[in-house]
Amino acid sequence: MTDTKTKKQNALRSAAAWREARALMWHHRRYLGIGLALMVVSRLAGIVPAASSKYLIDEVVGKGRSSLLLPLAGAVLAATLVQGVTSFAVSQVISVTAQHAITSMRRRVQRHITRLPIPYFDNTQVGVLVSRVMTDAEGIRNLVGTGIVQLVGGVFTAALALAALLYLNWQLTVAIVVVLAAFSAAMTITFKRLRPVFRERGEINAQVVGRLTETLGGIRVVKAYGTERREQRVFTKGAHRLFRNIAQSITGVSAVGSFAILVIGLVSVALILVGGRALLDGQMTMGDLFAYVFFTGLLAAPVVQVASISTQVSEAFAGLDRIREVLEMKTEDQEDHDRGAVGHLRGHVRLEEVWYEYNPGEPVLKGIDLDAPPGTTTALVGSSGSGKSTLVSLVMAFNRPTQGRVLVDGRDLAQLRLADYRAQLGVVLQENFLFDGTVAENIRFARPDATRADVENVARIANADDFIRAFPQGYDTIVGERGIKLSGGQRQRIAIARALLADPRILILDEATSSLDSESEYKIQEGLRRLREGRTSFVIAHRLSTIRSADQILVLEQGTVVERGSHAQLMALGGRYRELHDRQYAFEHDRFINPGEDFTPDADFTAASTAS
Repeated sequence: MTDTKTKKQNALRSAAAWREARALMWHHRRYLGIGLALMVVSRLAGIVPAASSKYLIDEVVGKGRSSLLLPLAGAVLAATLVQGVTSFAVSQVISVTAQHAITSMRRRVQRHITRLPIPYFDNTQVGVLVSRVMTDAEGIRNLVGTGIVQLVGGVFTAALALAALLYLNWQLTVAIVVVLAAFSAAMTITFKRLRPVFRERGEINAQVVGRLTETLGGIRVVKAYGTERREQRVFTKGAHRLFRNIAQSITGVSAVGSFAILVIGLVSVALILVGGRALLDGQMTMGDLFAYVFFTGLLAAPVVQVASISTQVSEAFAGLDRIREVLEMKTEDQEDHDRGAVGHLRGHVRLEEVWYEYNPGEPVLKGIDLDAPPGTTTALVGSSGSGKSTLVSLVMAFNRPTQGRVLVDGRDLAQLRLADYRAQLGVVLQENFLFDGTVAENIRFARPDATRADVENVARIANADDFIRAFPQGYDTIVGERGIKLSGGQRQRIAIARALLADPRILILDEATSSLDSESEYKIQEGLRRLREGRTSFVIAHRLSTIRSADQILVLEQGTVVERGSHAQLMALGGRYRELHDRQYAFEHDRFINPGEDFTPDADFTAASTAS
């Protein structure tokens, strides 16, 4: 049953890959047509030297017709020139077309991947996605490039040579065709078995690249914990898996190459035995035999060449299989197709009986109700794992409720176009991602058309202007990958400036000050206050001092809201919030009266929250 299911899946994948290949070739049909036409001219020119050998032996040498020498030499020279020019033209036209197709495919896959839902990225390594975009797309050059043209050209040349061979000696040709047919059958079986190997190679390569990307991206953590050897072992294991796969494919391809040599040997034996007997019996002239040998080469060479090209084409199909798996996944744009336009948001957010599960039967949020009127600030506090980040991910539409609804301005978020909605969202996270560009480019990320004056204005509001101007290149300073050249506080203030420039209607602050020291936090509090003005804000904070001015505070524990109200109301209630507040205050007071001890409010508060 399992084998039948696997065969059916393989058949479906093959059919999908063939459809994609046909679509690619049809899209580039103009240049492929030009390339094939040039190839036909080139291959026809290649027939001239073989055909001229018969006249050279029988007419010039055998009958002494020296007057034919110059015409024959001229014909061969002209054919050679035509073949050289057309071969160059084919290479230029087809190779450029192939690179254009690769670029288009990469753009298509990258565009598709970036619009996939967030849960897909949560379960897929970055390196795997990079491999899909860059490596798998590379193989299609053999479908719209020299590979397919050489394949068609080989078949065309073989057909011409076969016709000439049948004319010269059909009995000998039948024997040769039988040998070549056996070779073709062997190739078909071999490449049918090699295709899964090529497909697995792409998957292994993606896994190895994925882990390598993670290791290099987290090299500071690797070095901090001294786990270089462990990462080396993991990489070595993956590299050996890739080596074994490549070795297996090399064995198969080498077997085909060896069989091709055997076939050529068998053809040579047939030529000697059958051709020699026909020459002795007067059934063939010496010129016929020479021409026959040339045409046999023209027939056998493409067949052997097809073996090599078939390997490349099989690899290309394996890459298309993997690409199709990604392209068949439904994107957020496709889901948006039937949804309504958003328009300008007031920012009224409501959650009605919202449940959410990452894993079936394990709810992370349980019946959450929340009402955040426009322009208000809602703070979320609680122990780690209580569901705070999950709740804001629902507000950002990164995830969808398992039950219940998220309403924005009275409309179900599930019915709104995500692109329109997220254009009015702003996010400042605990670990904000900065791109490897200038400070100015990172601030204007959401608004590339913003002027330098706009950028500098929001930087001043975020208390970032002073340290930016202190850099030698100022706003043109390169921040490095993930902003590695900046401190945590500097990255955070640039992220706040970026959110200010985006001018969102709904703002998410996910522990936006937890990575800052007290001085840096103090500097950006005013920036955060200005950022929240007139916007519906959701704030996740461990430092309770940062949320005292919130319009409402929700205390979450194990996916439920256990308390809600203002800071004063919750303090007066004397419940969970008061307990968290007093514990944090005690830690901060202890730090104040014992300045020589190390103290990290976030870590201490988290520990206290978890212990409670």
